[in-house]
Amino acid sequence: MFDWEGVSEFVAVAEAESFTAAAKKLGISTAQVSRQVSALEGRLATKLFYRTTRKVSVTEAGSIYYQHCRQVLDGLEDAERAITNLQSTPKGKLSITAPVTYGENPIAPLVNDFVSKYPELEVRLHLTNQTLNLIEGGFDLAIRLGKLDDSTMMAKKLAPRIQYVCASPEYIAKFGAPHSLSELEHHNCLQGTLDYWHFQEQGNVRNIRVSGNLRCNSGRALLDAALKGIGIVQLPDYYVLPSIKSGRLISLLEDNSESDEAVWALYPHNRHLSPKVRLLIDYLGEKLS
Repeated sequence: MFDWEGVSEFVAVAEAESFTAAAKKLGISTAQVSRQVSALEGRLATKLFYRTTRKVSVTEAGSIYYQHCRQVLDGLEDAERAITNLQSTPKGKLSITAPVTYGENPIAPLVNDFVSKYPELEVRLHLTNQTLNLIEGGFDLAIRLGKLDDSTMMAKKLAPRIQYVCASPEYIAKFGAPHSLSELEHHNCLQGTLDYWHFQEQGNVRNIRVSGNLRCNSGRALLDAALKGIGIVQLPDYYVLPSIKSGRLISLLEDNSESDEAVWALYPHNRHLSPKVRLLIDYLGEKLS
């Protein structure tokens, strides 16, 4: 077991450059500080301070030891602060951004439930399909979908995200169903902002170029077109699962569905992550999964 005795006294002296000032800060006697530091030097068999009648300064070994001890004490303070904050009611401002459709459902209802649970919070939920800068926008948390670009932000996976290729029974009755990726070129594929769809084949990611007579940057509009039998569509689960379950759409090419997309919580790289943000991330992860 590590012996903590003398560590706090050593750090206080190193920062104050004075045994007397360190004792005053710690609320103990100067003699006690001196005894604890001397005992620590004895255990380490190393001189940590140069002592003169005018000045106290750390040795080379003392400087190295101080850097490590300071990190450990900071970690302990963080741990104590985290426990204290967890035991208190979350309050204050909390800013979140999320994509529009996914933000409207399911994120907004979950955030509303969270606010109902902790009414002392003041939440700002900004829905946009633009990729906003969290720092510049003053956001504590962003919900992102799909694959993440390289970023200095921290990320936590909240839930899987599955892309479905599907069509209505009417479309399939009239034009048939594709049974392989190569057959997609013979079908009317309803396009979003991209002219290709994501798949995986034999463990490799494939982007298949598709074409059709309708393009729209709205997932809801594409869903409506697919339900009306206009063509085949590729959309995330939260758009199409209700229609698939009801039989209004039929899922296709399931063996080629890409599996490494997800719903992510993104937040600034900060070791002092606010407990209220951490609590919300955990809440969203529990409900979405």
